[in-house]
Amino acid sequence: MSNNKGIMSENLKEEIAKELGVYDQVKKDNGWGNVSSKTCGNIVSKAIEIANRQVSK
Repeated sequence: MSNNKGIMSENLKEEIAKELGVYDQVKKDNGWGNVSSKTCGNIVSKAIEIANRQVSK
């Protein structure tokens, strides 16, 4: 597994996870390791949607 921090901040990932209802799982498991790839894809999609809205402003 890569140690790359990525471009999405932890705060943004947590905010989106809360919105999608998976944040409790992340906190319970102390990380993102048990979050499904489908959910991670949904988080990325939501982040792209947010970024597009910011660019449009």
